Parts: sequence; structure tokens; C-alpha cells
Amino acid sequence: MLSKYLRLGITAIFLGLSVWQFIEVEIGNGIMFFLLAGLVLFTYFRNERILQAFWFLRKNEMPKAQKALDRIKKPEESLIKGQLAYYYMLQGMIQSQNGIGKAESFLRKALKTGLRQKHDQAMAKLQLAGIALAKRRKREAQVLLTEVKKLDSRGMLTDQVKMLKQQMKRI
Repeated sequence: MLSKYLRLGITAIFLGLSVWQFIEVEIGNGIMFFLLAGLVLFTYFRNERILQAFWFLRKNEMPKAQKALDRIKKPEESLIKGQLAYYYMLQGMIQSQNGIGKAESFLRKALKTGLRQKHDQAMAKLQLAGIALAKRRKREAQVLLTEVKKLDSRGMLTDQVKMLKQQMKRI
């Protein structure tokens, strides 16, 4: 895995080579270097290990997702702020399968660091509501569920919210 500064340096080199090839009227080579610069820049904003972990999480292969995240060494130093938030969210979702103590801290870190998408914020808060309900903190779970409703503009999490509300009635 390349450091974030090395990625930016490689992107600058590819852009420079692209401009040079355009000046030399080698349009095909210029386009190729420009596309390579775009690919390297894409990996600056979207870490390949995090994308891999999302893929495994979607396929419900938690050990493989954890292994992909474990390959990221020193996440606080090597990831940019947005990537770090998603790293924490993935860690929280994976840890929620094992124990809720670590999962809660990772999900809170993800929200504090700043998840970009509203539906990702809603998903993290829904997980936190489930954890709060498991710890018998009914009031906190209710507050989190109302925030989930506000953030879930597409209505993708309505079934899970209804299920948690039914569980809340039992407590």
C-alpha cells in the first residue's frame, strides 16, 4: 500500500508526462498517462483495502473483511479523514458480530470523524441504536432512531427501524 503523499507524487508525475506527450503531439500516450493519473488519484480518495472490506462485508464474509482491514497499517497516519471514518465504521460493523463494547467505540469514532454519505451516517446510528438497546439504554436508542429516520431519505432502513422499535417495547 502506497502512502498518501507518494500517491499524490505519482499522480503529479503522470500528469506531467501527459502534458509533455500532448505537447509532443503523441495524443494516445497523453491520454494513457492522463488516465493513469486519474486511477492513482482515485486510489488516494478511495483506499483499495477499504473497498475490498466493503465487498466482503456485502457478501457477509466477516473474517475476510477483517483481514482486509488488518492489512492497513497505522490507519490514523496512512488514511485521509474520509477514509478513516469509513475504516472505523467497517471495524464497528465487524466488531458488532463479536462484541458490542468495541463496536460502539468504533462507530462513535466514525461519526465523529465524519462519514460523507447520509445513508452511511444512518447505518452507523442504527447500529449504535441496536447496541444501546442491547445495553438497556432505551432513551438513547430512541434518540438515535429518530436521527436515523431523518437521515434515511430513501427509506432503506425503515424495516430495521420498525424491528428495533418492536424490540424497544419489550424492554
